[in-house]
Amino acid sequence: MDLFLNRMKALLGDEYEAFLQFYNGDNFRGLRVNTLKCTADKLRANLPFSLKPTPFCPDGFYLPLDVQSPGNHPLHHAGAFYIQEPSATSAVEMLGVQPGEVVLDLCAAPGGKSTQIGAKLQGKGLLWSNEIVKSRANILLSNIERMGIANAVVSNCHPETLCERLSAQFDRVLVDAPCSGEGMFRKNAAAQTEWSEEHVKSCAARQLHILNSAKLALKPGGVLVYSTCTFSPEENEGVITRFLAENPDFCLEDAGVGFGRPAMQHARRIFPMDGGEGHFAARLRKEGERLLSAAPAAAADKQYLDFYDSLFINRPFGERLAVMNNKIMILPENYTAVKGLPVLRAGLILGEIVKNRVEPHHSAFMAAAPGQCVQHVDFAADSAEIRAFLHGEEIAVPAALRGYTAVSVCGVTVGFGKASGGRLKNKYPKGLRTLK
Repeated sequence: MDLFLNRMKALLGDEYEAFLQFYNGDNFRGLRVNTLKCTADKLRANLPFSLKPTPFCPDGFYLPLDVQSPGNHPLHHAGAFYIQEPSATSAVEMLGVQPGEVVLDLCAAPGGKSTQIGAKLQGKGLLWSNEIVKSRANILLSNIERMGIANAVVSNCHPETLCERLSAQFDRVLVDAPCSGEGMFRKNAAAQTEWSEEHVKSCAARQLHILNSAKLALKPGGVLVYSTCTFSPEENEGVITRFLAENPDFCLEDAGVGFGRPAMQHARRIFPMDGGEGHFAARLRKEGERLLSAAPAAAADKQYLDFYDSLFINRPFGERLAVMNNKIMILPENYTAVKGLPVLRAGLILGEIVKNRVEPHHSAFMAAAPGQCVQHVDFAADSAEIRAFLHGEEIAVPAALRGYTAVSVCGVTVGFGKASGGRLKNKYPKGLRTLK
């Protein structure tokens, strides 16, 4: 690591000692409130520990160092928050997503930035999240489902192929590029062992290639944010400088943020002494006039709309129903299938056709607020009922409830079951259940 530290000393100059002080201290831990399902005030009121705001994102907070296993809390199961390194939220803030836009997260797993984009879209427009590695794409899909994002597409595709097939389709594109991970050394010992100057150079070459693919997907007038979790100038300023030289129709743009510190014109750097493990982000705009995409016409099937109405009030996810592989899907308004692109899921699964009946799916309930469900029951985060439900057990419910019923914790939907005779048969997915 001596070579890495010598590079950091040359980069930081007089601030090198401050860097070492933080670098040898405690790791930064954080979470981000999922505003699709919860407010910061509600989360604060129902967590057994305090939260301190970070400078990088209005919904981001530092986790106290003594908190153990926050992912086991019922509100995490419900998707009320995402555990995320604090400075990792900076790139999406610089992207400037607005509701109704069509946004691509090109290198999206495990899903921290994608789910942050999804919250900013507020259920309007389209989020397309892509991950080239299949196993990581499945993790991405699981996190998007847990966070209740109804208007997302998850694909498992090579970036170059995806961007060529979806040319000029997106208002905003995020490239959180694979990198040497210098900002994660304190948390990831493997990243330290893989590091070398040759690895840095190979990362920079790959990053430039990904950027040159990403530009194809952007509409004229659109915004592209490039980010890494490394300190390396070759992978940060170097990649952006080369990209701009090769693409004169792009320019760096001020994202209007004050966190971190300047890095070349308008880009931002974050070091540990700035409050996070480390990040770099640059916002670029493509020349031209940007127009928002028009939503395609809705399509619906009465048989399945009746099933939809038996579960949810006022069809909260739209009416673009389609049957795919015995699954009733609710497609996002701005989504059009593209032949040959491997899509793991588009939108939500409303239900599955099993023999001669249709059974509801966890995916749809996770995107619904309790008040959008025809029936629901709510429990406190520390209740015996919610612990039993997350473990997969039957639980007691009011005798008046009959049929499929949403289950929520502190007013945030976490799953569903089938009520009869004062008992709720558990439908929480086996792969998500807690262990006692």
